[in-house]
Amino acid sequence: MRWIVGLGNPGPAYEMTRHNAGFLVVDELARRWNAGSFQNKCKALVAEARVQNVRVALVKPMTYMNLSGESVRAFMDYFKAQLEDAIVVYDDMDTEVGRIRLRYQGSAGGHNGIKSIIQHTGTQTFNRVRMGISRPKPGMVISDYVLSTFAKSEAADLKRMIEEAADAIEFSLTHSFDQTMAKFNGRSSD
Repeated sequence: MRWIVGLGNPGPAYEMTRHNAGFLVVDELARRWNAGSFQNKCKALVAEARVQNVRVALVKPMTYMNLSGESVRAFMDYFKAQLEDAIVVYDDMDTEVGRIRLRYQGSAGGHNGIKSIIQHTGTQTFNRVRMGISRPKPGMVISDYVLSTFAKSEAADLKRMIEEAADAIEFSLTHSFDQTMAKFNGRSSD
């Protein structure tokens, strides 16, 4: 089974915030793949779909961002899932809005959700799709920025970025992650 983990915060107050870019991609994949309804399992909302003969679980941790690793660990233990079969999708301030960046390893880079996953899995090696949210203006508190909604002027870039991330994840189901990175890294969403 392949599994896609979109990071974010639960509840309507956070729905369209920058920190919920991962949830937005999982929701797009659920729509594309006509996934079953999301069920509360493993400290997450989990839906399943069959895509190109591959069983795929869509996972939205409900632990709040800073504890995302608890949900990932619970999912791995419950489903006997392998981390190499996962893709984690999350927001990234070092990438501009409208761009995605794929990686298969690295530090948390200050992202508390990724830090939690590294703590709970014991490794920095797992497939990732980083969603660009750009950096805040100087002087803005980072936590306020990531919990703010995308500006109206960013709506078209956000939509394209979500679609491109979903395209990359679909491509990865039938290609290696190296091939997926080669195809999708460096592309701009314009």
